[in-house]
Amino acid sequence: MMIRFVHQSAECSENFEDKNYTIITSRCKGPQYPAEQCCEAFKEFACPIRDKINDQKTDCAATMFSYINLYGKFPPGLFAHKCREGKEGLACEDTPPPGSAAASQTNSLLLTAGFLVLLRLML
Repeated sequence: MMIRFVHQSAECSENFEDKNYTIITSRCKGPQYPAEQCCEAFKEFACPIRDKINDQKTDCAATMFSYINLYGKFPPGLFAHKCREGKEGLACEDTPPPGSAAASQTNSLLLTAGFLVLLRLML
């Protein structure tokens, strides 16, 4: 008998199925996928829910990227490759999360987990 160590993520509490993805799909267009438009659209969509996306105990990041790619038919790794503001990920400066008591910490909260999950899915 084997013992298997399986990392299981909790289900995400955010409903990504019913989100409006036109924020991204209307501004991030191929074949060039301009970084400025794509990354700003991605941040506008993801920054308000960054706490959930960055929670590595859930499958929120993987679920979000699955739906973004489903509706946008983007090339794999598009946002991870084009959208970089530093080694930590993307800064969400102007969009504090809903109900956040620590709005002053918005610069330090990043979309790191989402990019890590996306890169892991690509490999």
